[in-house]
Amino acid sequence: MHLTVLAVPDCPNVMLLEERLAQVLQGRCDVTVSRQVIADQDEAARRGMRGSPTILVDGVDPFAGPGQPASVSCRLYRDGDGQADGAPSVSQLRQAVAAATTATTDAGSPSWLDALGRGGRGRVAPDERGLRAVHQAVLRSFAATGRAPGPDVLDAAARPFDAAQVLARLADDDFLCLDQGGRISAAYPFSATATRHTVQITGGPSAYAMCAIDALGIARMLRTSVLIQSTDPSTGEPITVTVDGSKAGWHPTTTVVFVGRTASECAGPSAAICCDYMNFFTSQAAAEAWACARPEITGGILSQSRAREVGEQIFGQLLQ
Repeated sequence: MHLTVLAVPDCPNVMLLEERLAQVLQGRCDVTVSRQVIADQDEAARRGMRGSPTILVDGVDPFAGPGQPASVSCRLYRDGDGQADGAPSVSQLRQAVAAATTATTDAGSPSWLDALGRGGRGRVAPDERGLRAVHQAVLRSFAATGRAPGPDVLDAAARPFDAAQVLARLADDDFLCLDQGGRISAAYPFSATATRHTVQITGGPSAYAMCAIDALGIARMLRTSVLIQSTDPSTGEPITVTVDGSKAGWHPTTTVVFVGRTASECAGPSAAICCDYMNFFTSQAAAEAWACARPEITGGILSQSRAREVGEQIFGQLLQ
């Protein structure tokens, strides 16, 4: 989980918020916090600051009222007794963090996060007319060789159905992508062509992932450890992530994941609207700067733990 504190310069209440937040987060190693100074009204609107100070929980303002506009003015909060204060109470902050921690991924996620894949429909292909058999054969080929399977493998998996028709249906439903020649160009989480995300599978090949979230889901899908090598798209700096069971190592340790899309809804094909905008960044600041320069992209920043959770949620059961 990632918290972002937004405030204007010299905000008189930001220290009060920080003190209360420190009480709430004592011993919580799974929560990261960043601070952003907001200079003007335009930046307040871009960042989602509805008065100073504002706190965002995984990009969402848990204290915002319906239609509450962005603002650089002093923000007042009401405690349980209706009294005005310059920051949420310790109890209110604790409730907001607890709600984000326990919320289910589909109900508690911000609108821009497709935490299940395919617009909330999930990426497990239907077990009918050869769809799941072919889909899993494609994924196993990428996992074993780093490449899509040949026609013989596809025909055997599709039998008694026509492999080309099965692939076309899988592509129509955004389980995989086909090029103009009908060849497999991607099967989420894998890409048949080079991307900025390389995944070294322990005991197996090196493969390309479609995006940062896809790369983070491969270890759980294959029930093995992986080494992810990527780059920050804004600086070109290298980023590595090792995933081994419940453990993960991130370098730099400040790495975050930006998840974005161009469409107004989380609808496929993901390769066209999402994958290019789901990347690792060396820091929160780098991700924010990249996003600010691209107002056409809708999205937000995920903490390391949340990004892994989403990847594993989407891809963990695909080969079961």
